[in-house]
Amino acid sequence: MAKRKRNVDEEENKPFKLPKFNVEKFLKRERRNIRVTFWSSIFGILMALICFGFWALMGPESALRWPLVLLVAVIDAVFLRSIFNWRKIDLTDFVRKNWFSSYAIYFFTWLVIFIVLVNPPIYDDESPTVQLVVLPESQEFGGTVEIIAKITDNAGVEKSGITLTIDGTIVDSSEYTFEDNIFKYVYEDDALNNETTIKFTLKVKDINGRETVLPEKSFTFSNSIINVPAPLYATTPPGPEVGSAIDIKIKVNADVTRVYYTIDDGAPINVTKPEGSEYYVTEPKYKGWSAGKNVTMKVYAEKIYSFDIVSDKQPSQMSEKELLDYQEKIRSNTFNNTIVDTQTYYFRVADESGVGIEEPPTVSTPTIKVVQVPGFEALILVLALVAMVLIFKYRKKDKR
Repeated sequence: MAKRKRNVDEEENKPFKLPKFNVEKFLKRERRNIRVTFWSSIFGILMALICFGFWALMGPESALRWPLVLLVAVIDAVFLRSIFNWRKIDLTDFVRKNWFSSYAIYFFTWLVIFIVLVNPPIYDDESPTVQLVVLPESQEFGGTVEIIAKITDNAGVEKSGITLTIDGTIVDSSEYTFEDNIFKYVYEDDALNNETTIKFTLKVKDINGRETVLPEKSFTFSNSIINVPAPLYATTPPGPEVGSAIDIKIKVNADVTRVYYTIDDGAPINVTKPEGSEYYVTEPKYKGWSAGKNVTMKVYAEKIYSFDIVSDKQPSQMSEKELLDYQEKIRSNTFNNTIVDTQTYYFRVADESGVGIEEPPTVSTPTIKVVQVPGFEALILVLALVAMVLIFKYRKKDKR
């Protein structure tokens, strides 16, 4: 027992010796790794150039461009082994993690170079994207019509590249605005007194000459966009007598978001449209009407439109500054215009207790569509996690 203890003590007292470091073997391996990295990158650049040629030949009409060039890049990765053998690179101790690293270097080099090649300023085959809205498409005499377009392009569009033609006449660029990708033109003609349809076209050319021409569109001026068919004789003063429960029907011959009216130029009173009905219906029971009085009514119809907003975060995930920027983006992408009925309507309101006591209905405005896209940093994080998992997986297998 004492002998065994003495042997253990002697073992513990022996000085620790570092394993002999093979400098030559280390340098040889590192030189090989440098060559592998170099030729993997060179092959990635070469394949990016080849795929770029395929991309340009297929043209923007092909829906399979991305899948095909990606397939070519992935399949051609098998040639890495042949390239290493051609350059006489020693692969005797090349394990799975080394092959994975080589393929990763090749693929990400290909991806970065290819993305640079297919985008401006090197290449541009994408025509501008134009979202157009006319507010409103039908307007009463004396009103205005706004032609608004959201124009986006990967290369960029300048004001000089926009051509608006109305009834065959090109509109001078000083008459419309183009700021923050929003084109806006306001049409008005106070001399119109007969129903008239105005036709227009919009052509947009980016800085590289790529062009988008929208189909011809039109808008109409008329004196019958809004009218009140019931009760009868409301256009002649003092008008019909109405009680608190009498339906007043409003007809709007246009696509609008909100209909409202005022009594004696007072506060707006919203009007709702019953399901299945062609009329908006209101009653004198709402606040704003006055019992026992002769009143005048003016009717309005508002069209509201919002362009889609692209964001990489939900509002609940945003910081205070990001939320303020997001709200400003909503405001700058939302537009509206109002149809003002040229006719004034007259009513004799009965002296009833039910007149003017209820709150007017509320009208919901359109919900802005937020197109959420993943942030680039999220993509990098996912790729990094996948790479780490695969590296540790292969390293574990190699140790076995």
